[in-house]
Amino acid sequence: MTSLPQTTEKKLGLVIDLDTCVGCQACVVSCKEWNTSNYGAPLSDVDAYGAEPHGTFLNRVHSFEAQPEAGCSQTVHFPKSCLHCEDAPCVTVCPTGASYKREEDGIVLVNEDDCMGCGLCAWSCPYGARELDEIFGVMKKCTLCVDRIYNENIPEEDRVPSCVRTCPSGARHFGDLGDPESDVSKLVAAREGFDLMPELGTKPVNKYLPPRLKDQPSQSALTPQHSDAKGLFAWLDKALEKL
Repeated sequence: MTSLPQTTEKKLGLVIDLDTCVGCQACVVSCKEWNTSNYGAPLSDVDAYGAEPHGTFLNRVHSFEAQPEAGCSQTVHFPKSCLHCEDAPCVTVCPTGASYKREEDGIVLVNEDDCMGCGLCAWSCPYGARELDEIFGVMKKCTLCVDRIYNENIPEEDRVPSCVRTCPSGARHFGDLGDPESDVSKLVAAREGFDLMPELGTKPVNKYLPPRLKDQPSQSALTPQHSDAKGLFAWLDKALEKL
């Protein structure tokens, strides 16, 4: 079994804004591309062009229709990946020591050379953030693009996880959540960011920013603004009212 470090020098993680995520899946695609081309075993696809395609992904986006107690219903797009928990059960349950949490930055990783594909870590993860690759037989999970964020051979602005760099709506943010003065920590404090299922005691590093309630449409927006229309437009307006 693997033990967790008592403390970590940093707590690198993601802050995801549920208010601005548009569910475009760009983060999913970029994550798949980067992690298939670089770190560890590729993320395989099975029957990719067949009737029932499936494969391994480190990041998925789920969409829900939410109805608040008051106001309009709204669609919420919810990205899900490894949360790099401080008290990560996936690490302590691993029988070979393949799963581990780095002391220098708090990132949870899998040493694929030691992974035997038993699936215990996936069963212990309450967030469903780990996937066993069907072809290569090793456990896959978000690495925060560890091979990218420290890579001095690429421009500094690209030294963030691929999903963050790709997001067209700026819904994904990356930084040190252990530093209260970091941009991500200030963002969490300003927007009342929250943990996913905090009652489980895993202390996830990644945070979510809640969606803002949408405004009710005003009555003026529902009232015809050109009731004095004449000629062709008046006839067309009356015709459409009868439909």
